[in-house]
Amino acid sequence: MGPKIWGWQHIVYMVVVLTLVIIGLVFAKKFAKTEKSQRVIIKSLGVALLIAIVCNRISIVFKTNPPEWSWLFPDSFCGMSSLVLALAVLIGKKNNDVLHFVWLIAFAGGIITFFYPEFLGQNVSFFYIPTITGLLHHTLSWIVITTLIMFDYLHITYKKWYCTLWGFTSYLSAGAFIISVLGHGDAFSIFNPILEGTPLTFWVATPIYLSVYAVLLWVFYIIDKKKLKKVQLNK
Repeated sequence: MGPKIWGWQHIVYMVVVLTLVIIGLVFAKKFAKTEKSQRVIIKSLGVALLIAIVCNRISIVFKTNPPEWSWLFPDSFCGMSSLVLALAVLIGKKNNDVLHFVWLIAFAGGIITFFYPEFLGQNVSFFYIPTITGLLHHTLSWIVITTLIMFDYLHITYKKWYCTLWGFTSYLSAGAFIISVLGHGDAFSIFNPILEGTPLTFWVATPIYLSVYAVLLWVFYIIDKKKLKKVQLNK
């Protein structure tokens, strides 16, 4: 019997990952005190994420016979966000604009898929390459974001709200390219919903995303104000 969502293989995977993540974050917070050591951790995670998403896309290419190389280009929110996040961490500077666009998509998509990987049953083996690399790049995406925020490598602020606008415009343009030039039936859920059986196409999911994003910006703004007030009182 193949792997199932919340089957024993999925549960073991989640338990192992969560245990390692908690231990890793605790040790990183305790011992990685310098910016150099924090950067090493972040860059290492970026490399791991890049390897995971590249391996995942290559495995998808070879699912067809002959291989269809147009599938090397990520055509989903999560796939593209994992690639963009990895490159933004490895190439971009601390707190760069790309991180301010991609952080919520990568985190939300990674967490949702970690707990509900709808592609899990595509093969009888849990370690089928498209399956395990898909799980890994989704998992690493939320781990990377969590680490960035913990080390303040990414400082979320309403002042960077505009990054989301050009980010989504870029995704929509990439989707149009994938559909019209590469010949895929859909990309970034422009036509079909993100989750089958729901109305969550690009046009429905985006307003919901922007609403959640606005609320989170307000929450981070309140947190920053409280921190600033505390610092001023301690002077």
